[in-house]
Amino acid sequence: APPGHTQDGGQETSFRWQCVEQPIGKLLFRRFLEGSAEFAAAGALWAEIEAFEQCEDAEREAAAKRLRSRFFTPGGSEHCSFLSAAATAPPAG
Repeated sequence: APPGHTQDGGQETSFRWQCVEQPIGKLLFRRFLEGSAEFAAAGALWAEIEAFEQCEDAEREAAAKRLRSRFFTPGGSEHCSFLSAAATAPPAG
């Protein structure tokens, strides 16, 4: 199995499988993030990224600017300082 993908009795136990692809796992993990002051910004970022993915093309630029100022800018209302510079860099082009 690839690194980070262990098998337990044939069941995949990766983060993606448990907390992203499985609806109950996703719900429980999101509730955990939102219920913790330390991780609330990460939970909000996840929710906003999912909303961004559903945006109409015409709304994407404004939505991206809101995401950058809220989560990626030091001093932003919910700055996610744990994200790398590469993760928060504006797209090239």
